[in-house]
Amino acid sequence: MIITTLLFGCFSKTSPEGVSTAPPSDLARREDRVEDVHGLSVSDPYRWMEDPSEELSAWTDSRNEFYQDFTETLSQKKFLFNRFQALWRYDDSSVPEPCILDADRSIFYTKKADQDKWVVNMREPTGDRILLDPNSWDKTQTLAGFYPSPDCTLAAYGQANAGDENPVISVIDLKTLDHHADRLKGWKQRSVSWLHDNSGFYYAAWPTAEEAPNGEKDYHHRALFHPIGTDGTQDNLVLSNPEVKEHFHGAGLSEDGKWLVEGRYSFNTSRLWLSRVGSDTRMVINEEMDAEYGAEVFEDHVYILTNWNAPKYRLMRVNVRDPERANWEEIVPESDDLLERFSIINRQLYLTYQHKAATKIKLHETDGTFIQDIELPSVGSASVSGLQSGGEVYLNFSSFAHPSTVYTYESSTNSLSVFKESPLDVDASNVESKQVFYTSKDGTEVSMFLIYPKGIELDGSTPFLLTGYGGFNISLKPRFSTRNVTWTEMGGGIAIPNLRGGGEYGQEWHEAGMRENKQNVFDDFIAAAEYLESQGYSNRDRLAISGGSNGGLLVSAAVTQRPELFSAVLCSVPLTDMMRYHKFGLANIWSEEYGNAEDPTQAQYLLRYSPYHNVTKGTDYPAILVTGSANDARTAPVHAQKMAAAIRWADQDHGQKQPILLSINADSGHGGGVGIDTVADQTARQYGFLAAQIGLTPPTTE
Repeated sequence: MIITTLLFGCFSKTSPEGVSTAPPSDLARREDRVEDVHGLSVSDPYRWMEDPSEELSAWTDSRNEFYQDFTETLSQKKFLFNRFQALWRYDDSSVPEPCILDADRSIFYTKKADQDKWVVNMREPTGDRILLDPNSWDKTQTLAGFYPSPDCTLAAYGQANAGDENPVISVIDLKTLDHHADRLKGWKQRSVSWLHDNSGFYYAAWPTAEEAPNGEKDYHHRALFHPIGTDGTQDNLVLSNPEVKEHFHGAGLSEDGKWLVEGRYSFNTSRLWLSRVGSDTRMVINEEMDAEYGAEVFEDHVYILTNWNAPKYRLMRVNVRDPERANWEEIVPESDDLLERFSIINRQLYLTYQHKAATKIKLHETDGTFIQDIELPSVGSASVSGLQSGGEVYLNFSSFAHPSTVYTYESSTNSLSVFKESPLDVDASNVESKQVFYTSKDGTEVSMFLIYPKGIELDGSTPFLLTGYGGFNISLKPRFSTRNVTWTEMGGGIAIPNLRGGGEYGQEWHEAGMRENKQNVFDDFIAAAEYLESQGYSNRDRLAISGGSNGGLLVSAAVTQRPELFSAVLCSVPLTDMMRYHKFGLANIWSEEYGNAEDPTQAQYLLRYSPYHNVTKGTDYPAILVTGSANDARTAPVHAQKMAAAIRWADQDHGQKQPILLSINADSGHGGGVGIDTVADQTARQYGFLAAQIGLTPPTTE
């Protein structure tokens, strides 16, 4: 089921045949509500939407039928739905994950074309067998983590529902497939790490409302230990922080089972401890939460990836006997490229870098000595996996025109061999991609990837989709996307800028788009749109923009600041009310990234760009679709509701002919719906809407 709302002024060119173009008979109720916030006058006419009510339900439900009818008849929607079904339904299997203590057995996943969910299997000398088939569960239930014990005789697994990001962990015997009666504490249970004797495991969870201080169940995250065969009442608290409710916590064992690393994390800082399994002595790795630290234990050393005094990160090493920071040694210094992660596989170090937002991988000895560069198939994204102790090294690679392919890597010959080709039935030979650089408002150079059909004319006529993120140190790298392929099959182009706030160029790049610098992100995005037009790739009548979550904030800010630049907008699961975002669910944890209106100085810059508060009556807004999800655990759907209501009100007297739509998806979470049919339908409607607005039509068939 999809709960939706259509809000728009009279329009003509985008109306499907048979759908009324009459404006709705009423607008959402608008209150004359203005508050003083640190001396700032803050209007909030749709505050009433923050509380569930019959009025709110009626306002959203009443136009569900209209939205369905509107998108159902779009030729673009029909093409995209069928194409997604063809691209997402195929027989596939994953790379095997070897059992740490039993080299003869491994865990792998399979999915047949007629299945929506991946099936968990075990490979052993007697053959392959199914361990868990989520396709037998209710349609909206999903597997959220499968954690085998080191000898693969037991496993813990999480089961979530309708995208709610609330896994409930169960324990299963992998020999008999019988379930244990074990229960755990708290909710959102995940991140299981087993003791090697199978007597119990560490995990992370939030406390329930009954357990949490002041009933704040979205905060006070904890690491706990669960003894096997118990009902949760005996689970022990391992790590928490009663002083800072927004911190996350975790505990994980080394591959050899001898060492426990405990961590306290925010989005940009962390603190780590080390202890010998069976010992009550907890040793400090770093005392201060002054940078990011990630640790892995191998034999008698702790390896630490950090941006402490190194914005593009470096790798440190210290003996397990005395791991304090004063004893660390630098084994791989900071370089011009961003050191993204490290992996210890087959007793060697694999270092993954970002070079101009694309992957590079270097091989080192465990003392840091450089061995060789690993040559990748082309410019793209790659990751490596394997065990510290030995076995195959797997390398997964994809790029804009290269579907995900798994290789095995042989370090002695520095060579890749194909292990598994992509099963996708897609021909990307007609797709061209390139990286360009453009100048933002303040003179900063920004990189951008362009993907488009070969042979386009640079006369501004190509319909383009500009999308971005720009936050939380997250990088947008070249990777294969079926959505991008279907878009280019229709003749359109895709533009993906690496905005400030992201992680492509290190912590300084990230910080240049945080808090009081957030306007830089919007300026970078707007400059990308201007570049596409000035260079003849597209023009504002043929340009759509899209973004989700923090990217939803991005596009909603862009359209309130420069509405004339775009013809269509997809704003998915966004933040739009930046003066009150921290009051919904767990969102206060993002104050580190955005700032918080409780602070007088931060309230000023938040109000300057807060999309909801910068909607202006009489503005000629482009076609807009704002989406939310009823089970969203991150961004409350009220952001989407408030934003759509405000734009509809602002446009009521302008005579604009572009649609303003709102869709709140039921049985869906932050990432959308569950199941291929549901996801294909939601995605086809959203991108079919964009395509229709900018004149992008399905390819003709003979």
